[in-house]
Amino acid sequence: MIQTNTAIAVKGLKKSYKNLNVLKDIDFTVQKGSIFALLGSNGAGKTTTVKILTTLLLPDKGSPEICGFDVIRQPDQVREKISLTGQSTAVDPVLTGRENLRMIGKLRHLPDANRQADELLEQVQLLDAADQKVATYSGGMQRRLDLAMGLIGGPSVIFLDEPTTGLDPQSRKALWQIIKDLADSGITVFLTTQYLEEADQLADHIAILNDGEIIAEGTAAELKKLLPHGHIELKFSDEKELQLARNLLIQYNISLSKENPTMTITTDGSIQQMTAILSQLDHADITVTEFSQKKPTLEDVFLAMIGENHGEENALC
Repeated sequence: MIQTNTAIAVKGLKKSYKNLNVLKDIDFTVQKGSIFALLGSNGAGKTTTVKILTTLLLPDKGSPEICGFDVIRQPDQVREKISLTGQSTAVDPVLTGRENLRMIGKLRHLPDANRQADELLEQVQLLDAADQKVATYSGGMQRRLDLAMGLIGGPSVIFLDEPTTGLDPQSRKALWQIIKDLADSGITVFLTTQYLEEADQLADHIAILNDGEIIAEGTAAELKKLLPHGHIELKFSDEKELQLARNLLIQYNISLSKENPTMTITTDGSIQQMTAILSQLDHADITVTEFSQKKPTLEDVFLAMIGENHGEENALC
């Protein structure tokens, strides 16, 4: 087998259910030891893609490979290399954290199941709660234990399907750090998420899947460059000044918040345009009390691209 730096290679992947084309000839690669995020609206094909790559579903056409093994022709070898952690935890609440991990290790006939269990408990920061019943764990603790169970046996690639759904911000950030540490240790992470900030914070490479097709991919920074405009936010002393400014800048795409009172203006991101806007206001004796610039976020890019393809802004699921 030729050694490459590619952990996942997908070429020409297609899948249909009766007359519904779920995946339409998609291609992408994921590098070893990287975090890859697949984003898409509900029904875009994310779950179907994950099911195919984890040997749970056969494609109609295409050639998916994991660590050099053909997913279709060599599913047993692929299963030895991967782990899948779904949206719902698969932990046994009656057992302790340590017992859950040891049980999985014994089911996989690992000779050092006890040692691996202790190492993983430390890795996911659950060593202090190792002998407590999982029923007493918080949601974040259960998620971390579920992730540890997926790491039993030392997979090369781990699939995380919306791993932080339902977690509070503190638990989510704790899990983010663990995911980063996994990638730093050489494990390849394939991530689907409904939180665009999560993809922005974690992913080395992002692909946006829409209606069965990958419509954009790259780093978060590269994707943000696809949306050249930004926003400036201007705050005024009162609603009267806000309305005067709105009447003056009628040629721009503007949204208002009368409660603050603030105005958000879509710009091309250039200093020249921002200077021109402020100069117009100054010449009209309209005082801006606060000014801030907002660059495009990954969410802006996602909504713009999905909107272009559907004619509307869809919610990410």
